Amino acid sequence: MAANSLAPSYSPNSSCFLRSRPNLIPLPGRTSINLRLRRPIPSIKWENTTITGHDVAERQRGGGRRRWSVRCAAEGMERGMLMGGREAAAGEIAGALSTVPERYTVVALTALVMCLCNADRVVMSVAVVPLAAKFGWSSSFLGIVQSSFLWGYIFSSLIGGALVDKYGGKKVLAWGVALWSLATVLTPLAANHSTLSLLAVRAFFGLAEGVALPSMTTLLSRWFPSNERATAVGISMAGFHLGNVVGLLLTPIMLSTVGISGPFVLFSSLGLVWVATWAGRVTNDPKDSRFMSRTELKLIQAGKTNSSADSSSSSSSQRPSLGQLLSKLPSWAIILANVTNNWGYFVLLSWMPVYFKTVFNVNLQQAAWFSAVPWGTMAFSGYLAGAASDRLIKVGYSVTLVRKIMQSIGFIGPGLALLCLNYANTPTTASVFITAALSLSSFSQAGFLLNIQDIAPGCAGFLHGMCNSAGTLAAIVSTIGTGYFVQWLGSFQAFLTVTAGLYFVTALFYNLYATGEQVF
Repeated sequence: MAANSLAPSYSPNSSCFLRSRPNLIPLPGRTSINLRLRRPIPSIKWENTTITGHDVAERQRGGGRRRWSVRCAAEGMERGMLMGGREAAAGEIAGALSTVPERYTVVALTALVMCLCNADRVVMSVAVVPLAAKFGWSSSFLGIVQSSFLWGYIFSSLIGGALVDKYGGKKVLAWGVALWSLATVLTPLAANHSTLSLLAVRAFFGLAEGVALPSMTTLLSRWFPSNERATAVGISMAGFHLGNVVGLLLTPIMLSTVGISGPFVLFSSLGLVWVATWAGRVTNDPKDSRFMSRTELKLIQAGKTNSSADSSSSSSSQRPSLGQLLSKLPSWAIILANVTNNWGYFVLLSWMPVYFKTVFNVNLQQAAWFSAVPWGTMAFSGYLAGAASDRLIKVGYSVTLVRKIMQSIGFIGPGLALLCLNYANTPTTASVFITAALSLSSFSQAGFLLNIQDIAPGCAGFLHGMCNSAGTLAAIVSTIGTGYFVQWLGSFQAFLTVTAGLYFVTALFYNLYATGEQVF
């Protein structure tokens, strides 16, 4: 196709391109531009007006000379395409095609920090085995050491949730990561100093980590439209579960090569690098981000429900009190779900390396491998649960029904798997049942975890913190209780059966009283 002249642009907002005039190269009036196309140019949508590729041009006059420029705007991009050379035009196109939506960057950084969050916890779960041998700790005292992380975690969950509602997830999470990275690097030093120092440092570590989940859920609720929120949480929690894999696989290797301090120094250093990246990139609200395009911002805002859109502007006087939150059964459905989830989760997180070593007499690296496999599959199934949840809501299923379906899978499935675990005769069989239990439990992420934003969008951080505090208390009881049960009865079977029963009872309560509608 030859073009000796260019037609005027029909963009309704073509005046906005005048700002790009310094980037345009004038062409003499008699210059002809030959465009040879192998296939037809697709139509380009200029906001509310559609034009064809033959019309993508604007004629300007100024200074007694004709100026010709090609204008292109697609999906919110307003660019002047330089006609001075093929390289410049190719560079503009490549830049446009390589642009990643900013909300994807936010969820990627969130997933990375959730990975570090759990990896830092798991380091101690593995390192506690050589420490126990070195200092001669009993099984019951081992449970106390394992639970010391939760002593600080139980308080910071509630306080951190309130801070997230007031100051936003960005600052609270950044301070949390900086402080828990400091506690991580101090852990081996404290262990060599005294048992009391070790317990104090682990409690401080839990205090810093308690802000992670409330910050994550609140921040993602602001950065993602409602029909993408479950997937975003699924990706972030996939990072959280992969942290178990990273910690369980790397820690034994570093313990045997570098020494006890090796994995603690590594993960604390990674945390500080993440803080530097996060501080310069992410904002509490997408509208404040300098990396956010107008089209993406409109997409996020259009995908918000009225309640979630107004949550950030709600004043503290309009937010419900603690008594009001506890007066509603949907709140209790979420609280009890969190209690049960943490009970089972921390039993498996803290005791799996010890379980495989005690029951099947495998060495530390083999125990770490068998313990890591279930967490890897849990990361995938958590993402799958989030994507399936968003899909069901998009096709018309109610939020309430979707939350109950996901939560039922997340509790009934693990309960059955733990009952079967009592009959495992080999480490491979046991790993299969633990894998099934953890993979299915990750469906809770698309159940009660998202349900917090559903019923209380204006105070989700505080409600999440309150639920986490109750869940942390349950985790302390289960972590210490496992040690005493094992020492008393000589096996893990009784405690696994108790945990399975708790899963079944809570699944019934949640299905009776949970709702996906806004309550507060």
